[in-house]
Amino acid sequence: MSMSIEISNGVKLIVNIPAYNEEKKIAETVGRIKKSFLESFYSEGKGRVFSEKLIQMVDDGSTDDTVAEAKRAGVDIIVAYKPNRRLAYSFKQAVASALENGADIMVNIDADGQFDPLDIPKLLEPILNGTHDMIIANRFGEIKAKNIPWTRNFLNRLAAKMVGFFLGYKTEDLTCGFRAHNRETLMRLSLANVNFTYTQETIIDAIGKNLKLKWIPIEVTYFADREPKITKSIIKFVGNGFKIILKAVRDVRPMRFFGVPGIVLILLSFIPFVLFLVAYFSTLAITPYRNYLFLFAILFFVGLQFIIFALIADMIRTSKNISEEQLYLLKKDRYKK
Repeated sequence: MSMSIEISNGVKLIVNIPAYNEEKKIAETVGRIKKSFLESFYSEGKGRVFSEKLIQMVDDGSTDDTVAEAKRAGVDIIVAYKPNRRLAYSFKQAVASALENGADIMVNIDADGQFDPLDIPKLLEPILNGTHDMIIANRFGEIKAKNIPWTRNFLNRLAAKMVGFFLGYKTEDLTCGFRAHNRETLMRLSLANVNFTYTQETIIDAIGKNLKLKWIPIEVTYFADREPKITKSIIKFVGNGFKIILKAVRDVRPMRFFGVPGIVLILLSFIPFVLFLVAYFSTLAITPYRNYLFLFAILFFVGLQFIIFALIADMIRTSKNISEEQLYLLKKDRYKK
């Protein structure tokens, strides 16, 4: 469903920075983004179609001077609220503000400076070409992230493989916040979760809506002294992330989510049933082998329940798709350019 960019009236780019207590880094990050706008990509390359390049910051309830520092650094759009409501809520506010301000493309980049704004054109090119709708920076591809904790590396790769299996779509980096979205994507994305992060859910949601995604390898260096902003506990991070992924996959691919386990259980149920038949016809006795029958019945009926769940969930998904299409049309009218 990739959409070509209409360039007759110019294209507006908004680079969004989600921030929470980033008074020490925000000015430097803003300065690097502004400096990157002077690259030849924006004057001689495909980026020359941009009539406006704005920087937006969403302050997620900072308790320090992040907003004041951002203003001094020359941020064009500031969305601020209190208290801190975490990344998913911040992303929703960023999307709403970007659409209100007429963005054709919104790039999201972290405030801490670990991502290089000079890589933004790599994310923009596929969208400007009209071949893709959403581009995600990939920290686990050809270019390896420096100093990344091995647990995050392993768990991210594992989650990507699991999600890719259930969605039938090759996925790579699920948690990277450095990404670009065209206007169509911004209007179609919908977040059910607003209490944790948005990264995995939006990727799954976009795939479910047949948007075209692409992962671009980039280089990133993790700061050794960097304090995590999402959660200080890796166990809590994994638990919350797993719940989000589980719910999102369930809603997007219910037939696979419930149907595959259901079919597997039903097929497995025939193993004890065949063993029972073999034993029965050998001895003509039932009682010694009745456990085979019990196991067959349990596996078969649990599998059947999963199949029923799949059919019910698929009907719910159809109803949800109709509601989301109506919401999309409302957004399209509200944010008409």
